Amino acid sequence: MESKQLVAELKKKLGEAQYTFTFDEKHDKLRLDHKTIGRGMEISLAGILSKYETKKQTAIDEVIYTIEQTFQAMTREKEQGFDGLASVYPVIRSTSFPQKSNEGHAFVTTDHTAETRIFYALDLGTTFRLIDESMLQKLNVTVEQVREAARFSVKKLPTSVKRDEVSGNIYYFLNQNDGYDASRILNDSFLKEMESQIEGEMTVSVPHQDVLIIGDIRNEVGYDVLAQMTMHFFTVGAVPITSLSFVYEDGHFEPIFILAKNKKKE
Repeated sequence: MESKQLVAELKKKLGEAQYTFTFDEKHDKLRLDHKTIGRGMEISLAGILSKYETKKQTAIDEVIYTIEQTFQAMTREKEQGFDGLASVYPVIRSTSFPQKSNEGHAFVTTDHTAETRIFYALDLGTTFRLIDESMLQKLNVTVEQVREAARFSVKKLPTSVKRDEVSGNIYYFLNQNDGYDASRILNDSFLKEMESQIEGEMTVSVPHQDVLIIGDIRNEVGYDVLAQMTMHFFTVGAVPITSLSFVYEDGHFEPIFILAKNKKKE
């Protein structure tokens, strides 16, 4: 499938009665504007086409669902307003993630690691919207209040994990599918609790938004398994963050580069 075919398919599925489609062939992007609420979103077609190669129609169904849910959230936001700070959560993104909204407003962010940055989201039920500076007045809050509310919210999220053992190494997977799995990396008390159970070297990985992996690495094979695991999750995730893992010790994160059977820290 080519970009023009994908655009035609999206027009067919979504309909042109409600949306205006602007295809930027040069940059392989599609601008989609909702005629009723007067707002829009920009879609990178390359990413969808890449997923289409393996997932076929499912890839298109997923993007249709995301578009519809996003505009539904925008509609609710316009009609009902915000629910306040109780609905604010932190989300982890790569440092290469855009720092401005499609309308050009700077997102509220906090530095995290060399590979990751903290953004803040207003939870709208089936989806969320990243908070930008233009929204602070509507929320009637300061940047620090948003950050504090997000720190509180992430601590309330469940932290049950699934355990797996490979070649003498233990891996714990947190995958609640609530949109904030990677955000648990900001729950200090949870990480310290896990650290107390670790016998080898503790690693933390956030390859994409919907998973957090904690490793108890007890031998060199464990690093190879971790590298393969994080790269796999990174490539299949809907919102990739980083294929690198972090060594965690006393509340500090250090990126770890794994080459063959040797580990090399940055």
